[in-house]
Amino acid sequence: MSTPLIEVKNLSKFFVTARTMLGRPRATVKAVEDVSFTVEAGETLGLVGETGCGKSTVARTLVGLYKPTAGEVLFRGKDVHAAFSGPEGNQYRRRIQMIFQDPYASLNPRMTVGDIVGEPLDIHGLAAGNERRERIMHLLGQVGLSPEHASRFPHEFSGGQRQRVGIARALAAGPEFLVCDEPISALDVSIQAQVVNLLQDLQTEYGLTYLFVAHDLSMIKHISRRVAVMYLGTLAEVAPVDELYANPLHPYTQALLSAIPIPDPLVENGRRRIVLHGDVPSPLNPPPGCKFNTRCPRAFDRCRCEIPRLLAHGDRFVACHLVNG
Repeated sequence: MSTPLIEVKNLSKFFVTARTMLGRPRATVKAVEDVSFTVEAGETLGLVGETGCGKSTVARTLVGLYKPTAGEVLFRGKDVHAAFSGPEGNQYRRRIQMIFQDPYASLNPRMTVGDIVGEPLDIHGLAAGNERRERIMHLLGQVGLSPEHASRFPHEFSGGQRQRVGIARALAAGPEFLVCDEPISALDVSIQAQVVNLLQDLQTEYGLTYLFVAHDLSMIKHISRRVAVMYLGTLAEVAPVDELYANPLHPYTQALLSAIPIPDPLVENGRRRIVLHGDVPSPLNPPPGCKFNTRCPRAFDRCRCEIPRLLAHGDRFVACHLVNG
């Protein structure tokens, strides 16, 4: 069996928010706790969940922006964070790139688009002179922008065009793995489909692998081969997209999917909507046992004292005492 391109093992990331006078941690946010999954070469893994569940923290840890508190991230079997700090650091940074959520904040307003897209070429010594200029023009054309756009500044573009610049910048280094951290959430609905279609075309052309983080469950279904569902820093369910949407096993996944509107009044009116009561617990003080037990309509005593493990069920993995028995 071939090694997955990306393998995340028991990944945890905690943030200390308050310390004692002696410098010891007094309050800690457990943003991500004991998360494990794999991403095969050429596939798209969708990562979904409510705001604050840890999706972006996972994304930023994968590309080395955060150092994990525990666990490891393997790229082709090698520890990413050890590689980043070693002599091969730049080589690994080239192969793992990121498309950021906010196309307004992620581009330097003082740099032209040509310089923004060309910066990875300069950092990694990939091209100079006329070759650099030709590579920049080619990359802009790949994302649907014109050569004359290279001399303009980010404030002269719409949100969708800025995100295309961000995609071109991510492609400039020639990556194998792209982490897409909610790349469409700040865009108009009409532009979202264009950006997603562009990402799919680029994946086909370059053989890219994606981790696609999003809130939009309909868009996740469109672009992903498998889906990982997060709740309060932990994974609830990981499954092939068709299986997950046809038969969700975890109560949280069932509630999420029941909220997707269906553009057919007869079907929509006949559906049972699962309403979750209460607020998401604070990651500063998560509940004991299953973190979903305070909102789960099917929780029982075991859920309130024992943390469920993410166990295999055929092609999928589920962390639920009701399912695992």
